[in-house]
Amino acid sequence: MDSESRFPKNQLGREELLAFFISHLNRIYCAKSQLVDKLPGLSGEAHFLDLVQSIDETVDVVQLQIQRMKQIYILLDSIYHSESCNGLIGLLDEAFQSIGPQSNKPGLRDLSILFYMLNIESIEMASFKMLMLVSEKLDEPKVTQLLLECYDEAKEDRVLLRQIADHYI
Repeated sequence: MDSESRFPKNQLGREELLAFFISHLNRIYCAKSQLVDKLPGLSGEAHFLDLVQSIDETVDVVQLQIQRMKQIYILLDSIYHSESCNGLIGLLDEAFQSIGPQSNKPGLRDLSILFYMLNIESIEMASFKMLMLVSEKLDEPKVTQLLLECYDEAKEDRVLLRQIADHYI
């Protein structure tokens, strides 16, 4: 079986790809907005200073990413429309729930926070990577560049969080 029959060529037109792109950009935008609102609460629960600083820096990075996404909407002559981002909201809510039982154990509480922060960064990386692939197919190099910057930041955050986890485990 050749690769063409296993992986048939995408037959989606520009309008379908653009609708897919905007819909998923809306979901990421929604999730990022939730992160800006909820991450400071996680920062307040963290014990180790480097984790607190990492979460605070992540909030700053997310705000930059939101600004880039606003630029993408402008470049694509589109606007944000609210779409469900219940999955990421659920992940954040679960992070808060998991640290509750660890309230008197700072090390375990911080590991719980790290667990969810690493998951969030992995989801962000995958989301930005997929949107970059679609923006390349849409022949939108400026959009692809903005997404690449967001992807690189998520990757850097994941590496830093992993280093913090390695240090404390």
